[in-house]
Amino acid sequence: MITKRISTEQILANLKGKVDRHEPIMISSAGSGLVAKLLERAGTDCINTFSGARLRANGMGTMSMMWPILDSNKQTLTYTREDIMPALDGKAFVCACLNANDPLKDMRMVLQECKDMGVNSVSNIGPSISYVDKDSEIYNVLTSTGVTLQNEIEMLKLAREEMDMVSIGLAFTKEDSLAIVEGARPHIFCYHAGTTKGGLTGYDNGSTIEDTAAESEDVYAAVRKIDPDVILVGHGAAMETPDDAQYMLDHTSGHGFWTGSSTERLPIERAVTEAANEFTALKFSK
Repeated sequence: MITKRISTEQILANLKGKVDRHEPIMISSAGSGLVAKLLERAGTDCINTFSGARLRANGMGTMSMMWPILDSNKQTLTYTREDIMPALDGKAFVCACLNANDPLKDMRMVLQECKDMGVNSVSNIGPSISYVDKDSEIYNVLTSTGVTLQNEIEMLKLAREEMDMVSIGLAFTKEDSLAIVEGARPHIFCYHAGTTKGGLTGYDNGSTIEDTAAESEDVYAAVRKIDPDVILVGHGAAMETPDDAQYMLDHTSGHGFWTGSSTERLPIERAVTEAANEFTALKFSK
């Protein structure tokens, strides 16, 4: 098998074309090759791979990647190379979400490994320190031991400026959003409004889609003052359904959206449950 590849130049041209035509950009996470194949066929622009999606595919919550049960970068690189890349036809580009705070790896080598397998885009959400509440003890402990947002900024900056890769920054707070855009100038920035609600492992923080849109737009406006050309997408919280995503498109100035559980975990839960229930309801005919 020869995996089809998309160059950085072509990725950026495709993204610019969609922005110019006022067409929504769609980024989607995939924890398996089958999901990636179906997402690409449906027309998503980017397939994101990260350890949280891989764990989600195994029935765990996305946030389980925050617990030290695996080598996040190793898991992401392995399943991206073995499961995702062979499943794609080269229409959607792949973005590897990496742990820039990995103490055992030189991120320049990790980025080069991504490029060697045909992945020309990276993000800092694999996991990110931005997940952790700043007023918590664990945040203070992590940052005091060198786990910082600055390491994520430096990785994104390295990817764009030296490695000729498409960089996708992501943050959970306005403060972190501004720091990432100011320091790394990513091609795409995603504001993560919170864990997606719904399904077996979702989390509802009480936000409505109106809240999610308003919060996202506030960050978009602030980020755009730093970099007017950055591509902006939204993700998470109350953006669970296509109608929710449409609301985001209609009520924010963003260029698209990032789906995770919405196009992976939730549809699988519904479809498998429905099909299995039909089979388990069968009886022997008299």
